[in-house]
Amino acid sequence: MGGARSKTIQWYDPLASAAAGRELSGLEHLQAVAEGNVPPAPIGGLMGFRLVHASSGEVVFRCTPDESAYNPIGVVHGGLVCALLDSVCGCAVQSQFERGTAYTSLEIKVSYLRPVRADSGELTARGWVTRRGRKASFAEGDVRDPDGKVAATASSTCLVFPVP
Repeated sequence: MGGARSKTIQWYDPLASAAAGRELSGLEHLQAVAEGNVPPAPIGGLMGFRLVHASSGEVVFRCTPDESAYNPIGVVHGGLVCALLDSVCGCAVQSQFERGTAYTSLEIKVSYLRPVRADSGELTARGWVTRRGRKASFAEGDVRDPDGKVAATASSTCLVFPVP
């Protein structure tokens, strides 16, 4: 067996961040996270996601995977890429919300096009809304390597609901 490795993960109280977000529109909340004024979701710390851009109907995250995300065959587990795509699709939908509106993922379909490794470098994930609805919204996303090659794509459906 190889030598043991470790990784330290840091996160902030997700309920405090959610409470701050309820006082803002979806876009304002995402921009506050990107600017560092509201803490990011804990999943970002766990998987190394960073929200770097948010505009109405579109978001961009970056992630540099490491070996801690490897599966048994020696590549980054597809679950990391799927979670990254779920995040950009959902946040793209969130970016069009008025204050007091939330979402949850109903479904996501991911197509993996090329393997991702620790030496693949920084991934860029982009999500964009394809149809905004009152009860369900639809988004697509892709993950690209530093050379712009598409590693995976997704289509997503999100349930839209009021926050009490």
